[in-house]
Amino acid sequence: MTAQPIIRLTGVTKRYGGIAALEAADFDLYPGEIHALAGENGAGKSTLCKLIAGVILPSEGRLEIDGQPVTLTAPKDATKAGIAMVYQETSLVPQLTVAQNMVLGREGVFNSVRKVRNAARQVLQRLNFNVDPSQLAGSLSAAKRQMVEIARAVLNDARVIILDEPTASLTPEETAHLFDLMKALQKRGVAMIFISHALEEALTHADRISVLRNGRLVTTGPAAGYDRGSLIRHMVGEDVATGAAKPNLRRSAVPILRVENIRMGSMVNNMSFSVFPGEITGLAGLIGSGRSEVARVIMGHTKRNFGGGRIWLEGREVRYTLPAQAVRDGIAYVSEDRKLDGMFDTMSVADTIGLGWMAKFGRRAVLAPLARMRAEAKAWSDRLSIRRIGEDQSVIHLSGGNQQKVVIAKALARTPKVVIFDEPTRGVDVGAIAEIRQIIRSFAESGAGVVLISSYLPEILDLSDRILVAKSGTIAAEFTRAEATAEKILHAAIH
Repeated sequence: MTAQPIIRLTGVTKRYGGIAALEAADFDLYPGEIHALAGENGAGKSTLCKLIAGVILPSEGRLEIDGQPVTLTAPKDATKAGIAMVYQETSLVPQLTVAQNMVLGREGVFNSVRKVRNAARQVLQRLNFNVDPSQLAGSLSAAKRQMVEIARAVLNDARVIILDEPTASLTPEETAHLFDLMKALQKRGVAMIFISHALEEALTHADRISVLRNGRLVTTGPAAGYDRGSLIRHMVGEDVATGAAKPNLRRSAVPILRVENIRMGSMVNNMSFSVFPGEITGLAGLIGSGRSEVARVIMGHTKRNFGGGRIWLEGREVRYTLPAQAVRDGIAYVSEDRKLDGMFDTMSVADTIGLGWMAKFGRRAVLAPLARMRAEAKAWSDRLSIRRIGEDQSVIHLSGGNQQKVVIAKALARTPKVVIFDEPTRGVDVGAIAEIRQIIRSFAESGAGVVLISSYLPEILDLSDRILVAKSGTIAAEFTRAEATAEKILHAAIH
């Protein structure tokens, strides 16, 4: 490391309504360094990064860039200083193309569409990102949206790149490619901060690790000086049991949900499988393999092709044209994109979870007692350890992981017969991951049918009783829990 850090924070504090989200933090970042931030949801990681990125101003403290004190009043100030942030929830404009998003904020008076598109294509190809620069950003998957964010930072010649949960929506292959890219950028002198709840990523790929707890930076040191256990102790102040729940090896012989030859555009191609009560059915596969798409067809969120297969719930054939119909029948779906499908940003925690509870009443929801709704919302908030400042705090002001917990609570409050969890622990801290996994297992043991869609193979292997592998819109392989290995799953997903 050079003698002088590119970024230095001294005694930085950020308060909201008198409550410190970050308190008296000292932090530095050196050129060519990969610095990981670890901590529970609400610990202050994103707050620290947003201060560096010019998104928010500190209440107290000093920020220096290249040894000079600066005040970043807006993200454009940070961009001019060579600082770019790739958000967990991407900041792309859905109505613009990939190329337009990549040059947004640095356009000239006159812009050649061809030159903009070619510049974007060159960067995307150099990073080995398979994204069409002429495609609308709103039509991209979560993984590809994040690729565009990273490419935009590279195109802007950023000296500092901040990545908030960069691997949360990526497959194992895409994750490996991302860290290869980070190593390549590091060799060019680019400094990087990355937030990750996957502690193995921080231990394997970071030069240094900083851990925050309750708004305070409690430790910083070389990654080689930590292991998983020590990081967890710094994060939560105690050891957390994160082992897998014991798989349930008993199931009913009659499926609670059965889908047969489902077809939807080019994404789902004759997909068939069954879900049994009391069993967790893992659905693995690469992004774009049809996993999430078939879930949306089941829910009535997306229309299947004419004559595009059949769906049975508890032996009764169903065809939903609206998600509300599936909800009333007892099917819940926890979307991979909480911002788009899971919540209303400005609603309170209590109202968001309460609406989920009320949805099971259908048209009779207007008769549901308000006091009971709020009691149910509080019970689920406490059960999932949602960190909030009262039940009336807006969901938008929660950390990303706590927002995910609210979305899960909203779905589970309906006491559904079938639950489809699409990336349920994305952006969730290590302590809450264990809690959510136990809740998933408990729902299966209560007799519900559970579908677990996850790009994180250890999660699929730990939780699933039976594992299906999707490829090119169909089921390419099926394994029992005893048969399944990460190698077998990846081989079926790729070959």
